[in-house]
Amino acid sequence: MDGTFDHVMIRVEDLDESLDWYQTHLNYEEKDRWEADTFTNVYLGPEDMHEDGALLELTYNHGDHTYENGDAWGHIAVRVPEDALQESYDQLMEEGVDDYRDPESCDNRYAFVKDPDGHEIEIVKRDHGAKWSIDHTMIRVEDADEALGYWTRKFEHTEVPGRWEADTFANYFVAPDDAPQEAMKLELTYNYDGREYTMGDGWGHVCVRVDDLDEAWETLMTREAPDYRDPESCDHRYAFTKDQDGHEIELLVTE
Repeated sequence: MDGTFDHVMIRVEDLDESLDWYQTHLNYEEKDRWEADTFTNVYLGPEDMHEDGALLELTYNHGDHTYENGDAWGHIAVRVPEDALQESYDQLMEEGVDDYRDPESCDNRYAFVKDPDGHEIEIVKRDHGAKWSIDHTMIRVEDADEALGYWTRKFEHTEVPGRWEADTFANYFVAPDDAPQEAMKLELTYNYDGREYTMGDGWGHVCVRVDDLDEAWETLMTREAPDYRDPESCDHRYAFTKDQDGHEIELLVTE
C-alpha cells in the first residue's frame, strides 16, 4: 500500500467564487476536473507542486446547498518560505482576504485565514515545498492512542517530527515512513478535556494513494477498518473507509 496523501476534499457553495479565491490568493491552478450530472469536482494546486504533493479538491453539488463545517475537521495548512510569513499574510490582506489570526497573534510562528465557505487555512513557515502547497490537514480526534494506532495499523503510517504537547492539547503528525518532505501529512489534534466533535458536511475526506485498489481494500478489511464504500460499490474506481472518529478516507489508484 502506497499510503501517500493524494488530496483533501472540501465542499463549496459557489464554485466560481471558490475557484477565484484560490486562484487569486494562493495562485492555484486547475489540475483536473470531473463533471457529473449532479456535482462537479475540481482539483487545484500550485503550478510547480511536487509530484507527491497533495491537491485540494473542491466539490460543488449542483443546486442550492449550504454546509456546516463542524469541528471534527480543523484546517488545511499551506507553506510559505521561512522568512515570508508576515509578507505573505500582508499580501493576502491587501488582496481583500479577511483578517482572521495574524502572525503576531500566533507568536509569529504561523497565521490563519478563511476561504469563502469558512474553511480555515493555516499559513506555516517551511524551507521546502512550493509556496502555498499543502503541508498538512488537521483533524480532531477523541482518543490520541486510538488515532495513532489506527494510522499505524491500517495504513502503516508512522509518527513524523512535529509533535507538540501543550498543557491542554497535543498535536501529532503521521505520514508514510518514506514520504518526501513535500508530501502532505495528517495532523491529529487531541484535546485533553474529553470533548466530542461534530463532523458537519463542509469537509469531505482525505485521500490516500494505493497501488492496487482491491488488494488494499482486502488488507484494510483484514486489519478491521470500517467497511464503508467498497470498490465494487464505487465501480472499482475508488473506495472509502473511515477512521475511529468517522472522518472519511478515500482510497485511489493514481497513474
